[in-house]
Amino acid sequence: MSQLDTPSQTLTILSAPDQSLSLRVDEQIRQQAREFLRAGLQGSANSHRAFMTDIKQYAAWCGENGYESTPLLPVALVEYVTFLGRTRSYFTIQRHLASIAKLHRQQRLDSPTTDEQFKVFLKGFKLKKTVRQKQAPDFSLKQFRQALDALPHTPTGLRNRAILLLGFTGAFRRSELAQLDVDHVLIDEAGMVIRLQRSKTNQFGEVEEKAVGYAREAEYCPIAALEAWLTILGREQGPLFVRIRKGERVTSARLSDEWVNVLVQQQLGAPFTAHSLRASFVTIAKANGADDVEVMNQTKHRTTTMIQRYDRRRNIRKHNASGKLGL
Repeated sequence: MSQLDTPSQTLTILSAPDQSLSLRVDEQIRQQAREFLRAGLQGSANSHRAFMTDIKQYAAWCGENGYESTPLLPVALVEYVTFLGRTRSYFTIQRHLASIAKLHRQQRLDSPTTDEQFKVFLKGFKLKKTVRQKQAPDFSLKQFRQALDALPHTPTGLRNRAILLLGFTGAFRRSELAQLDVDHVLIDEAGMVIRLQRSKTNQFGEVEEKAVGYAREAEYCPIAALEAWLTILGREQGPLFVRIRKGERVTSARLSDEWVNVLVQQQLGAPFTAHSLRASFVTIAKANGADDVEVMNQTKHRTTTMIQRYDRRRNIRKHNASGKLGL
């Protein structure tokens, strides 16, 4: 399945059949154009990794069941989605379908995902399968403070405190935290500004910044926690959050985003995930009177619809309008 590794077939559109034109075009320009096209086809690094994982599984299933991976017959796609439905959520299956469609586009083939009969099947599949996406639970400030209080005053503890406080107050995704470098952070008397080079909603590297203020209590201040960790690092460039070996030996190896998830579960409990940092930020900020614009300035969401999805205020006794009717 070597054709799955690179979009080489699609790149052939850049090999100009007009020889006179080809002679006038500098080879470096042609190569650069190929690189731009490849980047456009692959998307971000995270998206490409997810795509390759999906396609690897898809190709294995096709091989086991006697189907060609491209072009895939709509009936085979129906069987594959049914197979995925045993263990995958509807939203995860949507991602798999997007990967299959992308693979067909790369090879300039019609995708079975556009077949009308398949669309009818998918509608029925969606009706039958539970589509409620499992959401990361939010935590209370009391729970969060207890998790921070349990951290030791060691390099590992100081790093973990900085990750949790920055992740929560900055409403960071775990991938964003893992990608931060030391020089992405500016601290002055007014607070802290973090410049994001790239994020889920900023794939093109546009300037995107988040601001974090000083907290009233020093032990729960994200800026104080980050300054303590920067003192341990002792440098002005390179990865911000790195691995620490036995004996509290700080390395220069960047932490993975999955490790951020592990940290949240270790400190707050198994039900929580790194996504709980963002969900809790939205929920607590909204409960304390923050409006959607203020919240979106931190989460970088484009619509208020997403803010409503992140708001976990579902306690029907505590958050209920029946007590505000004036009766």
